[in-house]
Amino acid sequence: MAYGLGTYCYFWRNSSYAPVPLTVEQMLRDTRELGGDVFQICDYPLIETFDDARLAGIRATADDLGITLELGTRGIRRDHLATYLELAGKLGVTLVRSMMNSAEHRPDAAEATALLRESVPAYAERGVTLGLETYEQVPTDVLLGVVRAVDDPHLGIVLDPGNCVAALERPRDVVDATAPYVVNLHIKDFAFSRRDGWVGFTLAGRPLGEGLLDYAHMIETVRPEQRRINQIVEHWLPWQDEGFEATVRLEDQWTRHSITTLQRSR
Repeated sequence: MAYGLGTYCYFWRNSSYAPVPLTVEQMLRDTRELGGDVFQICDYPLIETFDDARLAGIRATADDLGITLELGTRGIRRDHLATYLELAGKLGVTLVRSMMNSAEHRPDAAEATALLRESVPAYAERGVTLGLETYEQVPTDVLLGVVRAVDDPHLGIVLDPGNCVAALERPRDVVDATAPYVVNLHIKDFAFSRRDGWVGFTLAGRPLGEGLLDYAHMIETVRPEQRRINQIVEHWLPWQDEGFEATVRLEDQWTRHSITTLQRSR
């Protein structure tokens, strides 16, 4: 089990607002500087355009820094999962996170089960685990039904209980239901705040330990230390009115706070 960061820790520094977006190599070096042991390249489609030399360079950089790489994408179509299995091989990755839906494809449970029954054996053969993330577009019971139907230890759940709040699922219930199937944890805190005029609410990120995430319950229930499940820091950091520099400065502060908090919890 290791603590680390993901590309969502660099959301604004890797956005179109950045004069020069950070590279994967820069994110890896920052992860090492902050004490992280794993880095998840997640929802970063640019990785699909890198040639073999660039991928080998990223793998070498991670190896030199002592960082374990993970991958993340969206969608479960067979060709797409095959692409990420090939990328996993070139990067030395043994955990790929995905989501049932993509922008172009929203399968029901039966189609999702059929697609994953086609793809997961190839992942298993290469020693790669595929994890489907909990989120509001797919009810947790449906996601669990698919995982159980496929019934392969190389298919599991990437648990992020904050994602399910928008579907009116209680984070604690999501943790309790998915715990036996969890293969990866996304660690981000969150809270509601009243909108201007007290009309409605905004659900947004908070520094770890200052929001509604019951981290202690999640760790007690999932037992990542015993099961060697990695914990990946993420953020829901809103854009700051003061502009880019203020936003990325806060992004860095949240990241440093989160990784320090996780390290102290050991």
